[in-house]
Amino acid sequence: MPIDIRSALVTRPPALDYVFGSFVAGTVGALVAPGGTGKSFWALQAAIAVACHVPEGNLVEINPPSNGQVVYLALEDSEQVLAHRIHAIGRCIQKRAQHSDNAAEALDAIVGNLTIEAMMGKRLDVMTSEGIDTVLQLQETPRLIVFDTVSRIHGLDENSNRDMSLLISRLEELAIKSGAAVLLIHHVSKASRRDGQLDQYSSRGASALIDNARWCGYLTQMTEEEARSLIDSSQLSTPLTGLHSQYVRLGESKLNYGAAALDQQWYKRSDGGVLIPAQIRRTTSMRPRKGREAANAL
Repeated sequence: MPIDIRSALVTRPPALDYVFGSFVAGTVGALVAPGGTGKSFWALQAAIAVACHVPEGNLVEINPPSNGQVVYLALEDSEQVLAHRIHAIGRCIQKRAQHSDNAAEALDAIVGNLTIEAMMGKRLDVMTSEGIDTVLQLQETPRLIVFDTVSRIHGLDENSNRDMSLLISRLEELAIKSGAAVLLIHHVSKASRRDGQLDQYSSRGASALIDNARWCGYLTQMTEEEARSLIDSSQLSTPLTGLHSQYVRLGESKLNYGAAALDQQWYKRSDGGVLIPAQIRRTTSMRPRKGREAANAL
């Protein structure tokens, strides 16, 4: 149906419905990261944050403007592995909520709004009507649908721009039908892993996958070089030399709709692999003053 141009010219439209950051409901986005970085943990914790209206459920501090139903499809991990991850996250939520008496309310909200399907070894092809219907039947009115990972939901050529454009179009159909933001978890290319610099062009396969997505975030591990000049204010007063593998950074590299961006956030891996926000800052080393500089300081 054509847009009513006259109405659009004179009538203010509803505000964009952000699910978190600049990621809008009814669109497709992607989170890219190297394997083993913690992207599945971050995605699961983000799903819980959207599902849970209690602040203690927002472990990754993405601050969703509103909460609702979430579908998380785990296509690479077994039910047993997921149970361990969920339990580790639950322990962190209960620990955070123990002084506010919000623990029971947080757990009830998560249970009521979050559907997690362990689909390792099962076939899900979103390019078929049956695949789309399977997802649509999991929650009535989801705000967020997560596919972890995107390579497991189709049989197309990942290196073909044509095929990846078709995939995004299909997922956009799912986003429109469900009203949800559809988040794809995706690996980065080998070249990007070597370089250590991540952006929307770092994803594995054809560029059309990220070019056609409306939002892209990335998760990257702290480098040894960064660790030498960074401090975790909540843990140590010395540089994080030798501890870089414990820290990862979240950023947004593609924001198509507005400036409601997430702040760049560092996380530290805690017990069980849960990502906990870390207060990272640069060292403030003072160099000795010499000559005229020292005299001027007197």
